Amino acid sequence: MIPASTQRDDIVEAAHVLSRLRLVTAFGHVSARSGAAMTITPAADLAVVTEPDLVCVPLDAPTLPPGAPAEAWAHLALYRLRPDAQSIARAQPASAFAAAATSTRLTPVHGQAAWLGESVPVHDSAHLLRSADLAQRAAGALRAGEALLLRGNGALTLGATPGIAVARMWLLAAACETWNAARAAGPVTPLTAQEIGSWRAVADELLPRLWQHLLTSAGTDGSSASGNLREGSLA
Repeated sequence: MIPASTQRDDIVEAAHVLSRLRLVTAFGHVSARSGAAMTITPAADLAVVTEPDLVCVPLDAPTLPPGAPAEAWAHLALYRLRPDAQSIARAQPASAFAAAATSTRLTPVHGQAAWLGESVPVHDSAHLLRSADLAQRAAGALRAGEALLLRGNGALTLGATPGIAVARMWLLAAACETWNAARAAGPVTPLTAQEIGSWRAVADELLPRLWQHLLTSAGTDGSSASGNLREGSLA
């Protein structure tokens, strides 16, 4: 098990990178499962979140404790539904809005997009996930895979660590850009099931490399974050 202090550091680091990659503005969250609870960023700009700001919420909480963001319900619903979910990123990539408005499910059209799931479902509601019931409905759309688009409301991604969840959010933004461009150009040719399977087989090996790349390219002031969505090579 990851020590609690290390996990909290990882959450803050992931939150800062999510902000520097410009995948969030004033809204977004990062969380991690901590035994029978989760630790989550507060309702604050992720660029300035610090470790003392983090909030611990029991997974079976009937109400949210003081300081917890209202959309903590979405994180709780996913942790309850998906025992394999260890960390969650919540963001609003601009490309995700267009993809979710024109599709009900995204099938990967390039290899790295397969690390988001065999396909990415779209939850067909733009309501804010600020109640247990609304959050549970949204979570029900992600019974498999690691990414969920929320129509008119951004996206959620899962990961083994906060950094991997953020790496998947970056991948989702890039995948949506590619999907939008492909649909505009003509008929889309998605990857086959066999091709998707071959890419998913190496996700555990290559996703940590992507996270390290994003961590480095985001820098300390976000100066090198611009244009990252168009970088795709892991070579």
